[in-house]
This record gives sequence, C-alpha cells and structure tokens, in this order.
Amino acid sequence: MPESTLDLSLVIACYNEEYELVDSVRQIVDVLDLSRLSYEIIFVDDCSRDRTRELIDQLLIDYQGKNFRKLFHAHNTGRGRTVADGFRLAHGEVVGYIDIDLEVHARYIPSLVLALRQGADVATAHRIYKVQRRLFHRFILSTGYSWLMRHLLSIHLRDTETGFKFFRRDKVLPVLDEVRDERWFWDTEIMVRSLLHGYRVTEIPCLFIRRYDKQSTVNLVTDSFDYFRKLWRFRGELQRLRAAQGSTRS
Repeated sequence: MPESTLDLSLVIACYNEEYELVDSVRQIVDVLDLSRLSYEIIFVDDCSRDRTRELIDQLLIDYQGKNFRKLFHAHNTGRGRTVADGFRLAHGEVVGYIDIDLEVHARYIPSLVLALRQGADVATAHRIYKVQRRLFHRFILSTGYSWLMRHLLSIHLRDTETGFKFFRRDKVLPVLDEVRDERWFWDTEIMVRSLLHGYRVTEIPCLFIRRYDKQSTVNLVTDSFDYFRKLWRFRGELQRLRAAQGSTRS
C-alpha cells in the first residue's frame, strides 16, 4: 500500500467520453488549483470505442506540469471495476471519483474533502435535482430506487448511486476487496459495505443538472430489472452477515 503523499487522488472513469473529456478536465483542474489541495488525476479507460484514449494521451502532454496518470483496460470490465482499479493506484490521503459529464459539478469536491478532514470516512454527493420536465422520469427512478434500497437493505443512505464519492484511502481499500459487482451495482455495494465496517458516511446536498448533449448508457427497462435482481440477492447476503454478527456478539 503506497504512503499518502498527496491530499487527493481523483479517479476519472472513462467510457466513450470524447465529447466532454477535455472541457471537463479543464474545469476540474481550475477547481482543484483554486482549492490549494495537492492532487493527482488518474484516468482509467474501460475500452472506449471512440477517441477517448487518444484524448487522454494528449491531456497528459498538455498538462505536463500536473500529476496525471493513466490506466487503459485491455477489455471492458464495467464502471465499478474501473473506479476500483483507479483507487488501487492512488497515492492520496483521500480518493474519490466524479462522473466526467459534471452533471454534479467539480466545484463540490473541496466540500467533500473537507467533510473527510472533519471526521467522516466517506463523503458523497446527495443529488438535488433541478426541476426540469425532461428530467422527471429520472427523478422518479432515482427516488424509487433509493426508497427500495433503504427498505430492503435497512440502511439510512439517501443516494447510493451518485457518481460523486470520496473516501479516506486507508478505509476504502479493505472494502474494495469485498465488493463483488464490477458494474453499476458497485456503487450500492461499496456504500453498504462501508456502513457494515462502521464507517461514518456524510451525504452532502449537491445540485444535479442534467446534460442533454450526452447519450445515457442506461437502459431504463433492462438495467432497472438487473438492479432489482442484484438488490434482492444482496439483501439475502446482508441478512446472513447480520445474523452471523449477531451470533458472534451473543
């Protein structure tokens, strides 16, 4: 495990991000430079089929004075595995990732890092949706999943699926080895397993503004069914874990 030599390691998980990558990185760097945090940015590309890798290589040239690194997957593994691989490369005291589309903007990063410095083990964005008619279905799906997740898993978190999560590196690395899902359900797992470790989790309200110039990779029908199937299976595992913990205490 590398020693923490930086305040922050920010992982950028990439999959076909050519249209927003360069401008979003510029905005992220502007925020981090103003924050006075020492930082690195780790790009992890999950086998993009567009020009994303070419652009990452160019970013490493354009920002030679910055601490940028890259990891290119040999095959597509899923968002969860992509983020986890970046975390394992990190040198920062804090590790985190944000969605590169910046629907939750990078300006919130310093607030989440501050929450960790003030005692939290995990700090995440709780997405607050700007009222938009075209966004209503996404709001309903998000709040519906949140309600179902809280009741099936008996946890208090409001937004496990946010693509804006930060952790103390020494705390998250052991949890990474326990997470089984490598795709979208990774987000739920990493949060719930962090709670099982007794970690203090802080959710900070952050404005979510939908970008309509980017095509979503989420299929509402098939992905919703897959989420429910994994949620139900994970519920069974949690019941067994809690029962085992209860018998150990007694």
